[in-house]
Amino acid sequence: MARSHKPVVWSLFAAGGTFAAFITPVMIFVTGLAIAFGLLPADALAYERVLAAVQNPIAKGLVFLTVFFPVWHAAHRLRITAHDFGIRADTVVLTICYGLAALATIVTLMTLFNL
Repeated sequence: MARSHKPVVWSLFAAGGTFAAFITPVMIFVTGLAIAFGLLPADALAYERVLAAVQNPIAKGLVFLTVFFPVWHAAHRLRITAHDFGIRADTVVLTICYGLAALATIVTLMTLFNL
């Protein structure tokens, strides 16, 4: 039986969808609603405070996961959507989608490493 890379792709897809489903509503609440309704101070998301928080290694890991999982989830969704729209050049679509996800991952790592 031939080996397949599908379990790796599907695990990133599932993890990305699950992570985004749990984290995105919290991010929308904190950045969009909590400050507007006065539940958080107006300077809660000031640049200096956010930078100080993200310089913590645990926060860097959380920021990385917040970008990493949804990007790979989106890459797989875009690949499947292209197939549904009749684009059958799967190797090209696969290379573009997963290549962009890999690029986003590398850029995120480099950015967080330089903080």
